[in-house]
Amino acid sequence: MPSYAAILLAAGRSSRFKHREKKPFADLDGRAVWLRSLEVFSVREDVKQILIVVSPEDREVFDRRYRSNVAFLDVAKVVDGGEERSDSVANALQHLSADVDFVAVHDTARACLTGDLLAKAIEGANATGAATLAVPVTDTIKRIGPNKSVVETVPRDGLWLVQTPQVFARELLLRAYAARKQQRLQSTDDCMLVEAIGGEVRLVESDATNLKITTAGDLDVAAAIIRGRPEVKPKQFHPFADDKMW
Repeated sequence: MPSYAAILLAAGRSSRFKHREKKPFADLDGRAVWLRSLEVFSVREDVKQILIVVSPEDREVFDRRYRSNVAFLDVAKVVDGGEERSDSVANALQHLSADVDFVAVHDTARACLTGDLLAKAIEGANATGAATLAVPVTDTIKRIGPNKSVVETVPRDGLWLVQTPQVFARELLLRAYAARKQQRLQSTDDCMLVEAIGGEVRLVESDATNLKITTAGDLDVAAAIIRGRPEVKPKQFHPFADDKMW
């Protein structure tokens, strides 16, 4: 059976969030945003390593609040983030265990991820070596000029909105990041780097509930999604079962 590492990104600046807390640490229906993402990976037996990426400036707050949560998981480790998203992933890859076959990279701001969607992404990567959750574009898209006047209407056929997790064969992702360093490539997601070295990425259809929390108002939407799902009772105790964790 293949084994997996998860890189959970919680090192963003939260510049658009406008909240008293940084986005990963904000309360989402009784649990911190980043913990909502972590728990989906932590209950899978085939996830052998979890690398939680946190900004160095947030380490003191993170350790004070969540040290016990991380300590409970033998497979979890906290690593420092970098200036940009891809720098954070590159830092995490330096701590990757030698015995994992695939790596899943997930933005913890997508805190409504379900186990079923994670399983679909993993299955897609098992088949092709690289896969990402995504949804087809359904809205009309306009390209605008400097004065915000419409320049053109962009055909939406074949356009998809990419989400996370993005799952890759270990060696493929390592090669992609080696090329990034050598060629100084810029990217907004990991699929771009894999594509740049000729890798094929399969899109696995997701749904709109796997939204990315960007503004403080998105917390209300995410909370409504979570509350609307059937309650799943943990089969056994784990550190994310209790709503009061700090």
